[in-house]
Amino acid sequence: MSDIDLVPLVDEGLGNSAYLVDLGDGRALVVDVSRDLRAVHAAAAQRGLTVAFAADTHLHADFLSGAHQLGAMNGATVLASAAGKREFVHQGLHDGDEVDLGGLRLRALLTPGHTHEHLAFLLLDGDREVGVFTGGSLIVGSAARTDLISDDRTDELTRAQYASLRRLAALPGDVQVWPTHGAGSFCAAPLGAERTSTIAHELDTNPLLCAPDENAFVTQLLGSLGSHPPYFRRLGEINRLGPALLDGEPTMQQLSVDAVRTLLADGAVLVDVRPVDHFATAHIAGAISIPLRPVFASWLGWLVSADLPVVILRDNNQDPVEIVWQAVKIGDDNIVGELDGGMDAWTSAGYGTAQIRLTRPTNLDGHRVLDIRQRSEYAAGHVPGAVHLELGDVSARAADLPDEPTVVMCGHGERAIGAASLLERAGHHDLFVLDGGPQDWIQATGGKLETGI
Repeated sequence: MSDIDLVPLVDEGLGNSAYLVDLGDGRALVVDVSRDLRAVHAAAAQRGLTVAFAADTHLHADFLSGAHQLGAMNGATVLASAAGKREFVHQGLHDGDEVDLGGLRLRALLTPGHTHEHLAFLLLDGDREVGVFTGGSLIVGSAARTDLISDDRTDELTRAQYASLRRLAALPGDVQVWPTHGAGSFCAAPLGAERTSTIAHELDTNPLLCAPDENAFVTQLLGSLGSHPPYFRRLGEINRLGPALLDGEPTMQQLSVDAVRTLLADGAVLVDVRPVDHFATAHIAGAISIPLRPVFASWLGWLVSADLPVVILRDNNQDPVEIVWQAVKIGDDNIVGELDGGMDAWTSAGYGTAQIRLTRPTNLDGHRVLDIRQRSEYAAGHVPGAVHLELGDVSARAADLPDEPTVVMCGHGERAIGAASLLERAGHHDLFVLDGGPQDWIQATGGKLETGI
């Protein structure tokens, strides 16, 4: 077999890539697939393939792996690091172990750093080294973060990451680099939009491979890391134990207005997934706004405790299946149902609504401006005088903020409406959300952004 039929399966919301490899005999290998296996099944069915092998490069922190599901329900052989001590049926691999895929071979390369048990998988066609599934070690233009296991192991793992990248960089220059983490992933250090590369290209362009020594590498990598969702610290252990197996497609129960009111009174959280303008115009007081879009899962896991039951409020044209799958892939199995009939049912029952007004970039004067983007985004350019507080910190810091007329802003409005809903939930008044972001402010006012923190 001289040509490798490899299909990247990109999850834009998580910023991750899984891969399907046609083994040429009706079987397939998949690498780093999530619990949401819809894309895997579709790609395999389109090619008439059966998934025979499911490899995981590491104990993922940003999503629940689908390898356990494929092994238990589809008979696939799960390939993973023996050092991960997974508690479900799998073939534990050590450094240098090889797996015969029926013509192609997969060689395990111990590459700790992102996690302590991380493996890269080198794909060989005969003696030719074709490509390497680098998972969370070498990624395009960078390396995956090393601070997810524990604070006291971060320095150790960062130094291990240095050695792992040097090991991978010693592969032939034409070897393809197929990472899991990419642009948009909170597991990754800042990087560009490309998702695959080659060893030669990374040697030429990756700043971390140009670090003069280990200490410089450590300083450079750790200095580039931003915040991450709190659920990143718990999913690795769930993946080690084996995520609960799913019996069919997850669904949402239909709940009456009275049932929803009872659940909310008992401590459930109402998550409103409607677009920004719909939530702003009218919403149920106390609801948390997380507009449904590709990054919905990350913000659901960041803003809502996994210990609390969740009720969903959506528009009729929003796909309930997509909502549940996004939650399921990050281990949020606590959606108890959705409000049957949505906002129309709520208002028809005679219950009131709340409002958060949208405002234009020309209307910021006289208002406190709260920029809730990530620290790196704020530092790169923000409206002069804007106060910074990341969205993920709003709930914990809401009591520290003055209750005064405030315009909340982000890049476009989706995160800002979420922050405003959290502030409203905490008792703040006179809240506005900027309809747009910094670039809209520049165009409307001709102003110049400030940089730095």
